[in-house]
Amino acid sequence: MDQINIRTAAIADAELIADISHQTFYHTYAHHNTKENMDKFFAEQFSKEQLMAQVGESGNTFLLAYVNDQPAGYIFLKDDTKENAIEIARLYAVTSFIGQGIGKALMNAAIAYSKNKHKKFIWLCVWEHNPNAIQFYTKCGFQKFGEHEFLLGEDVQVDWMMRLLISS
Repeated sequence: MDQINIRTAAIADAELIADISHQTFYHTYAHHNTKENMDKFFAEQFSKEQLMAQVGESGNTFLLAYVNDQPAGYIFLKDDTKENAIEIARLYAVTSFIGQGIGKALMNAAIAYSKNKHKKFIWLCVWEHNPNAIQFYTKCGFQKFGEHEFLLGEDVQVDWMMRLLISS
């Protein structure tokens, strides 16, 4: 198995992060949604410009994973000061690297980051119809604590809210 290297992203990585986001989101969700809803989502909520602007914003941290100098995925962490938590806004592995431990390595890095910041828990949202992701998060120790609506184009979908207690 190749070594996974993780580093904090810089502003210069914004385009790479946006490209991984588009490719991964499309590959994961396009076959579950209409072309019209996907196009609307990408144009209004998930544009390359919007994604790039998130890199470097105060309270946002992106950790990039590499295998043999090839970008393999990233995790987007948001400081949730209101809840003394870290939100995992996105955890994406490049399709060709799925099943090679990228998600686990990024999750471990997020947990270490959260502990270093003395956060109480990490939380995230995951689409209720994404059993692979739900299984992964459950295996990592996350538990469902609620639901919320997610608008993809014109389609209102339900996301599970899951969290992992870091410290009591």
